[in-house]
Amino acid sequence: MPKNFIIRKVAVLGAGVMGAQIAAHLINANVETLLFELPAKEGDPNANVTKALEGLKKLEPSPLASPAKLTYLQPANYEQHLGLLRGCDLVIEAIAERIDWKSDLYRKVAPYLGADCIFASNTSGLSINELAQAFPEAQRHRFCGIHFFNPPRYMHLVELIPCASTDATLLDRLEEFLVSTLGKGVVRAKDTPNFIANRIGVFSLLATLHHAHRLGLGFDTVDALTGRYLGRPKSATFRTLDVVGLDVFAHVVDTMRNNLADDPWYTHFALPDWLDKLIEEGALGQKTKRGVYQKVGNKIHVFDLDLQTYRLSEDKLDDAVKDILRERDWAKKLAALHASARPQAQFLWVVFCDLFHYCAVHLEGIANNARDLDFAVRWGFGWDSGPFEIWQMAGWQKVVGWVNEDIAAGRTMSSAPLPGWVTDATRNEVHSAQGSYSPGSNQYQARSTLPVYDRQEFPDRLPGEAMQYGETIFETEAVRMWHTDNDIAILSFKTKMHIISSELLDDILRVLDEAEENWLALIIWQTEPPFSAGANLLQLMQGVQEVGEEQSGGFFGKFKGAVQRVKYTVAGGGGLSEIVNAATGNVPRVEDVIVKFQRVSQRLKYAQVPTIAAVDGLALGGGCEISIHCTRIVAVLESYIGLVETGVGLLPSGGGCKEMTQRAAAEAKGGDIFPFLRRYFQNIAMGEVSKSAELAREMGYLRASDRIVMNHFELLHVAKQEALALVATAYRPPLIQRQIPVAGRVGIASFKASMVNMLEGGFISEHDYAIGSRVAEVMCGGDVEVGSMVDEQWLLDLERRNFLELLAMDKTQERIEYMLRNSKPLRN
Repeated sequence: MPKNFIIRKVAVLGAGVMGAQIAAHLINANVETLLFELPAKEGDPNANVTKALEGLKKLEPSPLASPAKLTYLQPANYEQHLGLLRGCDLVIEAIAERIDWKSDLYRKVAPYLGADCIFASNTSGLSINELAQAFPEAQRHRFCGIHFFNPPRYMHLVELIPCASTDATLLDRLEEFLVSTLGKGVVRAKDTPNFIANRIGVFSLLATLHHAHRLGLGFDTVDALTGRYLGRPKSATFRTLDVVGLDVFAHVVDTMRNNLADDPWYTHFALPDWLDKLIEEGALGQKTKRGVYQKVGNKIHVFDLDLQTYRLSEDKLDDAVKDILRERDWAKKLAALHASARPQAQFLWVVFCDLFHYCAVHLEGIANNARDLDFAVRWGFGWDSGPFEIWQMAGWQKVVGWVNEDIAAGRTMSSAPLPGWVTDATRNEVHSAQGSYSPGSNQYQARSTLPVYDRQEFPDRLPGEAMQYGETIFETEAVRMWHTDNDIAILSFKTKMHIISSELLDDILRVLDEAEENWLALIIWQTEPPFSAGANLLQLMQGVQEVGEEQSGGFFGKFKGAVQRVKYTVAGGGGLSEIVNAATGNVPRVEDVIVKFQRVSQRLKYAQVPTIAAVDGLALGGGCEISIHCTRIVAVLESYIGLVETGVGLLPSGGGCKEMTQRAAAEAKGGDIFPFLRRYFQNIAMGEVSKSAELAREMGYLRASDRIVMNHFELLHVAKQEALALVATAYRPPLIQRQIPVAGRVGIASFKASMVNMLEGGFISEHDYAIGSRVAEVMCGGDVEVGSMVDEQWLLDLERRNFLELLAMDKTQERIEYMLRNSKPLRN
C-alpha cells in the first residue's frame, strides 16, 4: 500500500436504507461516491438506484447535509458498471444480512477490485471471518467489517472488525479515513455475533422488556423511566424499537439466538409473543406508522399488554422515583434505586444489575477493553455514559456487592458468577489516567496512538481521565480565557447553554483587549456544545433563572406594567431605562446592552488579531451574530445556525441585520442589491435555522472562506490551524466600509408587498407582518432613495431603534413570556 494512500473514490454496493444513507454521508464529506444496485427489469437500468436516491429526500432527519449534494452521487448497476470498481479505493458492501447473498456478490465483484482497494462489509453482526471465505485468499488481507449505525450521518459510532487475514496497516488507514473524513468515533471490535454495541444494547433492551413484563409496567411508563432521566435518548426503550424497526430488532435478536447457544443468558434471546404478533401484523414501527406506538389524530397511543390493543399513552411516574431520578450523582441515584421498595425503582435497579452483570461476564470475549465497550454503547445508542462508566461512578465495590447479592438470591436473569477481575477487592475502577482495563491482558490499555488522534486535543473523556483545559489567562463567572501551548488565546463561555448576558459582553470586550495586547489570535470555542443558544432577553435584563416560578405580581407583573411607558419614552428618545428600573431597579438599561452587543460584534470584526468562531451545535440569535462577525467561522457539520429573534417578536440587534445587508451589497458588486438581499431578508424574517453547516453556507451565514469540520473533536485543532494560517499571512483586519448601497424605500415596499400576500393568505399574522416590516426597514437602510450609500453605524442605529420599538408592543411581550414559560415560540 502506498505511503500516501488516500481514499479518493468509494463505491457502496446496495441501495437499501443503510447503503443509500452511507453513500449520502460520503457525499456530505465530499467523497466521490458510486451507489450500486441490481439493474431494473424494465426501462432505465439504474432505476432502482434512482428510486433510492429519491427516497433520501423524504427521510427525516435528512441524511444529506444539503439537498444539492444528491446530484453528486453516481448511480450504477451490477450489469453495466462493475468496471468502475477498478477506480475505487474503498468498496462498502451494504446489502441484506444474508451470508449466501453477500458471498455471491463478493465472488462477482472481486475480479474488478484494484490492487490496493479496501473491501468492507457493513454488517450488523454476521461473522467477518465467515464472510471472508468468499474472497480469493490473495485478497483477504484487504477485507474487513465496517458497521455504521443508523442513521449514518448522525450516529457517531463505526465498529471496525478485522478478519484473521486483515492487514493491520490497511485497518489503520481506514480508521483514519473514518475518523477525520467522515467524522466518526471508531471502535475496533472482535469478530463475535453482533460485535459490541448491538450485543450490549440489544441485551439491555431485552432485559428491559423482561422486567417490564415481570413487574407489569406499561410501555409508556417504561419509556418515561428509561429516557433522559438515565442520560439516554428521549426515545428511551420502546420508542427506540419503533425507530429502529421491530423487524430489524427481531433480526438482531435472532442473530444472538442462532450464534450464542453457550451464552448464560441464552434463554432470554427470544422475542415476546406480543412483539411477534405486531411484526406478523406488519406493525413494524415508525416506517409503517404503527408499532409499539401509534398516532391517532394528534394523540399518541401505546400497545397495552393487558388489553392487547392500543390505549392513550400516559407517563405514570411515581413522584418519589422521579425525585430519585432527578439526582445527578450516580452514586446517590443508584443507591437510592437499590434501596427503594417502590416497583418502578426496583425495576430500574434490576435492569441496571443485569446490564452490569452481562457486561462484566462478556467484556473479555467481545471487546479489547472497558473503554471500547463504553464508547460503543455511548456512541451507538446515544447514552451519555456507558455501563462501566456508570458502575465506576456509583462505586465499584459497592455495586459488586449488590450484584452478588442479587445473583445469590436468584433475582438476576442468569446465575453466572462475576469474573475474578471484577470482584478483586483492590479494584475500584476500570477507567483511569493510564487507560482502561483489559481482562485479556490484565492491564490498563492506553488510547490509540494513530496520528489522526493528534487532531483531538480534548477527546471524549471517561471517568478517571483528567481533562485539563489549558492554562487560565483570566476567569470570571461568565467566561474563561485560556491557552494551551502556543500564542493563541481561547475564550469559553460559562453561562448555561452559553447564553449571552450583559456581563458576558463586558467580559468579551476585556478578552479582546487582552488578545490584542498579548496574543496572536483569539478562538471562541466551548468545552461542550452548543456554541450559543443566543441572548435570553430576561436574563439580559434582570437575571431571572426560574422564570416559570414567577407569578403575575412578580417580575412579569412589574415588567408588563412598566413596559407600557415605552410607547412614550421611545418616541421621546428617552430609551427603556424606566422599564428595566421599574422592574428590577439595578439592571443595565436595555439600550445600553444593545449598544454594548453591537460594540462587541464590531470589535470581533475589526480586531487587530484574527478572531475565529469554532461553532458546534446551536448558534442561534446572538450566538449567530457573534460568529458571523468573526474573521473566520470553523463549524462542525452538525451546526444549526440562524438569526431567530423574530420568534420572540424582535429582530437581530447585535449587528446581524447589518452584516447580512453588507454581504448582499458585496454580492451585488455594484448592481441591483435587491435580488441578493431577498434571501437574507427571508432568513431573518422567517427565523430560518440551517439544518447543517453546509446549509448555513447556502443561506449565507458561512462564507466561502469559512471551514466545515466533520469530526467535532477536531474542531479546536482546525480552528487553531486556521488562526495560524491567518497570522502567517500578516493578518490585517478588513477596512471599515463607509459606503454601503441600500435598497431604500423601494426595497421596503417590495418586501411589504410580498408579506401582504402572505398575510392575506393566512400564512403570517399581523404581528409577523409588523416584525417583517421592521426587518425590511433595517435591511433596506430606512426611508432613503434606492442606491443611497450608508455606513455600518447607520444600519446599527436602525437595528437598535426598531428593536426597542418592537419591545414596546404587547404582542412581543406575549411572545417573550410564552417562549420563556414553554420553550417554544408563540405565533400571535
